[in-house]
Amino acid sequence: MAYNEQLANRISKLLEQRKGIVEKKMFGGIAYMLKDKMMIGIVKDELIVRCMPEDYPDLLKKPHAREMDFTGKPMKGFLYVSATGIKTDRQLQKWLDIGIDFALKSPPKKKKKGK
Repeated sequence: MAYNEQLANRISKLLEQRKGIVEKKMFGGIAYMLKDKMMIGIVKDELIVRCMPEDYPDLLKKPHAREMDFTGKPMKGFLYVSATGIKTDRQLQKWLDIGIDFALKSPPKKKKKGK
């Protein structure tokens, strides 16, 4: 499954000043990680945004946003944002800021115990 490379280039340009961003292939697309947490991703032409649980209901009401149902089951805290909602860099930056906020504020991942 391909992802929109033009959108990936736009995201990379907007994030270039931020330290600690890692790009990783995920969901058949690309994900942008900060502090070992996915904050933003791209599948086909849609942006994926991670958000804080308390912000999720309000963000779902925003134009161009909907539940991420990649597996056929809604994934809480993940949103799809359609291409029409990120036409300008200003629109895209607002969604990137939500993902960055998630990565910075959410608790650290629990380390798995060794076998």
